[in-house]
Amino acid sequence: MAKKQRIDKTNAMRQLDAAGIEYEMGEYAVDESDLSGVHAAEELGVSADEVFKTLVTRNDDNNLFVFVIPSAAELDLKKAAHASGNKKIEMIHVKEIFDLTGYIRGGCSPIGMKKQYPTYIDETAVLFDKIYFSAGKRGVQIILSPEILAEFIGAEFTDLTKE
Repeated sequence: MAKKQRIDKTNAMRQLDAAGIEYEMGEYAVDESDLSGVHAAEELGVSADEVFKTLVTRNDDNNLFVFVIPSAAELDLKKAAHASGNKKIEMIHVKEIFDLTGYIRGGCSPIGMKKQYPTYIDETAVLFDKIYFSAGKRGVQIILSPEILAEFIGAEFTDLTKE
């Protein structure tokens, strides 16, 4: 009989489990030279439009905001600032990711951060029945309905990416 591989649960998975939310997982081989969601999409055999990355920003008052956008897209900081009610926001420095979120670059999930920051999901997510996003560990994606994700983390859908 085949032995079932044991997956170490991430904070994101534990929170979904505790809430009784069913999700799927996708695993892929990590390429340390390419931590992009585009690489994840290729490895998982899905469109890069379905794989979303999680970006963390800061406003002038040092408040953090989280944006979940398609992996091949670029965050439009003006649109993101407007959506979050700020005049200006900027990306946090990569060195700060772990201290602020509990996650590492290439493995940042919108679920299970140290604190739940205001979160916005690009409106294109609703075009898919399910989207892929980091489970909080490189090489592991959570596959979940965008509406369920948004409801669970209190996120709203809006236009966030550069044309």
